[in-house]
Parts: sequence; C-alpha cells; structure tokens
Amino acid sequence: MLASAVTSESFISPSTTSARPGDALARRAARGDIAAFEQLYRDQVGRIFVLLRRLCGGHEGRAQDLTQEVFVRAWQALPKFRFESAFATWLHRLAVNTALMELRARRGGLDAEITDAVLETHATIDTAGVRTLLSTDLERAIATLPPRARAVLVLFDVEGLSHEEIAEQLNMAVGSSKAQLHRARGLLRARLGEH
Repeated sequence: MLASAVTSESFISPSTTSARPGDALARRAARGDIAAFEQLYRDQVGRIFVLLRRLCGGHEGRAQDLTQEVFVRAWQALPKFRFESAFATWLHRLAVNTALMELRARRGGLDAEITDAVLETHATIDTAGVRTLLSTDLERAIATLPPRARAVLVLFDVEGLSHEEIAEQLNMAVGSSKAQLHRARGLLRARLGEH
C-alpha cells in the first residue's frame, strides 16, 4: 500500500532531498500547484521577512510589503525557474534584489526616514519582558548604515554568505564586498561606541 502511494513525481533521491529542501514543492508549484506554493510560502516567509527587515533598516511595514512582493514575483517567475540552484537560494536572491531595487528607487534608502519611535517598536524583548538594550542598540546602528554596507553586513554576518556569493547577488566585485563589510563594521563600532 505504501509503495503505491509513492509516485515517480514525488520521489526524490536522498542526495537531492538533503542538498535542496523545498525543490520538490517548487517543481510542483512551477506547474501551477497552489497548495505546493502555499507550503513553500509558509516554510520561507519568516526567513525572507527577517532578511528584508534588516535590509530595510528595521522598517517593519516596508519589509512586510516587500515580503509580499517577493512571493508574488516568485509565483510569477517560478514556471521559468531552471532549478540550477536550490529554490531557497533563488528565493533569497530574489528577496535581496527586490530590497535593493526598493532602496535604489528611494534614492539612498531608508536612513532618513528612521525615527526613534519606529526604532523603539523593534526592540527585542527577553523572557522576563525587559528590553535587551544591546540588541536594540545594534539594530539601531545597523539601521543607520548606508544601504550597500548594510546589505553586505547582513548577508555576510547574519545570513552567512561568502563574499563571492554576496558579490554575485549584489552585482559587485568581491573586493567591493570586503570593503563594504569593513566599512559597515567600522561604522557600527563607531556608532555603538557613542552610546
């Protein structure tokens, strides 16, 4: 009975499963399976939102809008996806590109729009309900970084991408990625030292 439930379409070799989680769902979604895409959305939305919020300098409303835009674009582009990379990698790149296009469109990013009131809403609450000041200060400092420096810092230090991957995603030289990371860290040290 179990063997009859396994179709050739649902079978994935163990090496594919461990290396590329979500690709089976993505293939089904690419063929128009809405339920498969909804599952991909549920699996990935939190990670994409957190990434976009950081790239948007902590602006939660904008990150929510961009998250929805990323998934709309993913649904539209998925039928043409060639599966040369993992679905999660492709979606991550789509999210970064969407955020960068938004920042470019706003000419210089969100830094001028960030206010203390907005930043206060993003403080981290610990289990005792007390604001974790270090996290709050760090989030504030990251929010004030120039958009490209912020993007490199988030992608390298938070997302764990290599400089080569960042360079490819942000369409810059590897040396520029390293320089932007150095710049971002220096600015963070200076801004955190001021408090």
